[in-house]
Amino acid sequence: MKEDSLREQCAKAESLPAAQNAFRRLRLNQWTEQADRWIDIAVWDEGAHSVDVEALAGRPCFAGLDLSSTTDLSAFVLVFPPQQKGEFWKVLCRFWVPGANVAKRVQKDRVPYDVWIRNDFIEATEGNVIDYGVLRERIKEDGERFNIRQIAFDRWNATQLSTQLTEDGFEMIPFGQGFSSMTGPTKEVEKLVVGRQLAHAGNPVLRSMMSNVSVKQDPAGNLKPDKSKSSEKIDGVVGLVMAVGRAVLHQEPPEPKYQVFFVG
Repeated sequence: MKEDSLREQCAKAESLPAAQNAFRRLRLNQWTEQADRWIDIAVWDEGAHSVDVEALAGRPCFAGLDLSSTTDLSAFVLVFPPQQKGEFWKVLCRFWVPGANVAKRVQKDRVPYDVWIRNDFIEATEGNVIDYGVLRERIKEDGERFNIRQIAFDRWNATQLSTQLTEDGFEMIPFGQGFSSMTGPTKEVEKLVVGRQLAHAGNPVLRSMMSNVSVKQDPAGNLKPDKSKSSEKIDGVVGLVMAVGRAVLHQEPPEPKYQVFFVG
């Protein structure tokens, strides 16, 4: 039993830099720097399977909404749990930035926001502050297209929009950003990525965020994405974690691909 456990930890460490450092410290008694890198980007890239948006129409899903300050990037992430055994968990992302700040952000952050906007991976709202009215309309459009069961959101900076979305008929779920709320969902995302069960269509904005994300780990082994130590914006990753967190609470066993009938 102990040998199997050690083997499992070794396998996990190969895909998770944070787990790799923790494994070396706790099991091999080797000194390492703080375990803050999260998922190997090569492992993440294995989930770049195509996602047929049209086929998702009417499908139950759960969302995570991470709003920025008025001058920064905001994210809305939809997660579609599998309906059949062997099916991927599917991810769709929406990102927004203030249009007037794009050139400055590209120069300052050295991140190709302008390219992503041209290719429809980010929507630029008019002006130098983000237009939450646009976000509200886009989320309402998604609500008409998909069966959004719940929207989890970070309470910070979201009071007005969450109230408006509640009025629009969405079930809004405040989602704490501490270890108690984030650890379980963070580890669920880890499990889906390492288990090659997550399809994200290779979204370049989400990929960039995943490559930059750091996780904070406490002495008990609890994890959560750490915005303060991540090198760039990670709003999409936080949205993904929150959406998965709500989805797993309502997950039903998927239907088998095939049914067997016995005739007596």
